[in-house]
Amino acid sequence: MKKRLFVNIGMLLLFCLCAACSRESEFGTGDTLPLPVTVPQGEDMDLDFVMPHDNNLVKTTKGAAELDLETPLRCKVNWNRQEMISAVPYNAAAFSLARNGLNDMLPRYEVNGFSFKSMQAEKALLKLDKEAGIKLIAKDPPYARISGENLRGEFSEVVNMITDAAEIFYSYDAERKLMRLSRRANFTLYVPHSRQVMLALLDVIRGSGITDIVTDWGDYSITFTSDYETKKKIVDLVEYFKSNPVLVAYDVSVFRVYPADKENGINWQSALEAFDFSTLNTSQAGVIGRVLSTSNDLNITTLREFLGPQQAAIVPVAQGRFSVPNLWFSRFDIGKCGIREAMEADLSILAKASFEKNNWIFSHITLDSTQGELAQYNVRSKLGENLMIIGLPNEIFGTKTPASETVIFMVPRIVRGVKTTKHIQNKL
Repeated sequence: MKKRLFVNIGMLLLFCLCAACSRESEFGTGDTLPLPVTVPQGEDMDLDFVMPHDNNLVKTTKGAAELDLETPLRCKVNWNRQEMISAVPYNAAAFSLARNGLNDMLPRYEVNGFSFKSMQAEKALLKLDKEAGIKLIAKDPPYARISGENLRGEFSEVVNMITDAAEIFYSYDAERKLMRLSRRANFTLYVPHSRQVMLALLDVIRGSGITDIVTDWGDYSITFTSDYETKKKIVDLVEYFKSNPVLVAYDVSVFRVYPADKENGINWQSALEAFDFSTLNTSQAGVIGRVLSTSNDLNITTLREFLGPQQAAIVPVAQGRFSVPNLWFSRFDIGKCGIREAMEADLSILAKASFEKNNWIFSHITLDSTQGELAQYNVRSKLGENLMIIGLPNEIFGTKTPASETVIFMVPRIVRGVKTTKHIQNKL
């Protein structure tokens, strides 16, 4: 058996440089071949088409477009029974991240003394593949510039070092001896059979900016397309879940109020007289709106009574829940749990949370929409306190009349993950 040569880590000098190179730069140099500009026979070309927008085009029916499998789990909140601290058991061994698509094993042969200096990754791989008789297609170059000196080891190890350093993905078709490079790849994340864990992972994946998600509630898997950096974050997240994680879960209610006093709006100052002292604990102004932390004396029921028919007419918009792993970002899209035609339907709540000593919760909350960020709030509250964002005028949603104000009511809770070796099935 051929003796395998191990990679000399001490000789490895891979590093990434700024890829501030023009896409019009030529690929060919004295020690490389130009990248193929023709597509092999039978291969589909990747072309981007810009389709003209036509309001008269046939559209999916409304009922089919609004079908959302998460709704029964995400959009129900029992405001009369809320556990401030709860535990969710799950089998950590069930986590698995798989790369989708054709990706055969690379040829097995040894690389001895492969060196290159400040070279774009696709050029370095083209130089390496040429010796192996492998064709190369780079989908979205140019990639980062890297350097390597006297790289040794198995061919697949050297390829992995180069692609990892450049933060790109490769796939290999053994039958055609063809390697493809791309900045993005498709993955499936298999998770424990726990709906709470599944929803939390979906919240975090959306919080990282990935919206192209297919969720399979039959085998508890999440399929998505990701770049290298986001894929690494998800790997780190899985590792976090393999310990005993802490999640900050938020129960959310969004409603719109039409003030009886159209000129002055809601008199929030009168809440200091309507509730006992210290019911409203903190008040912080954002660029738009204001965030309050309150004791549970000010809850959904008493808030409705305070606003009541005297001050305003109340219109429910949405309610639901989402979870934030400690020190991670998660996202709650209001339109997923509300009326799609509501002016707040494009509003999203992004939260980064941490659970601190003595039952303190730090929440960094961002209100985002398709038009961009609307406001940010940093609030530190005690477990058992509620959060309320007030003063969001309907003008920020593009509507001036009739005058209204959107209120977001949030109850932070703590969910502790508990690892188990038992098979867990459909646990909320």
